[in-house]
Amino acid sequence: MPVIAAVHGACLGGGLQLASGADIRIVAPDAKLSILELKWGLVPDMAGFALWRGLVRNDVLRELLFSHRIFSGEDALDLGFATLVDRDPLARATAMAHAIAERNPDAVRAAKALANRALDATAAELLLAESRAQAQLMWSPNQVEAVASQMERRAARYVDP
Repeated sequence: MPVIAAVHGACLGGGLQLASGADIRIVAPDAKLSILELKWGLVPDMAGFALWRGLVRNDVLRELLFSHRIFSGEDALDLGFATLVDRDPLARATAMAHAIAERNPDAVRAAKALANRALDATAAELLLAESRAQAQLMWSPNQVEAVASQMERRAARYVDP
């Protein structure tokens, strides 16, 4: 299932790496973020480099690595570390989580699996994975419920084992 990080206050070093592992990062505008490991004679670990690939431009990542510059939540959006900026990131994250929870859980899982593959798979591999996921979802009980609930203008009642 999707992971949503709500970031406020200090998000430094390992904290930034943990937040980077989330699917969606909602950051307070006045949050303070930094890649601090080089300051302490270390390098980022905890999958930092793997997580930042595709989020942050390589030259920007290098500048932040070497300088250990602290940047704001607003800057995090421009740099690629944040998905959204909100004065109340926890409330925004909670509302988003509730909205996602109202979707077909099988489709949510499939979409996340496809998104996880998007950076490393070839176009042909992704097209095949999309087709397979769609074939599994189409006419499944939860997909039928998604359509029925929309047509009947009611909340869906999904089965999630």
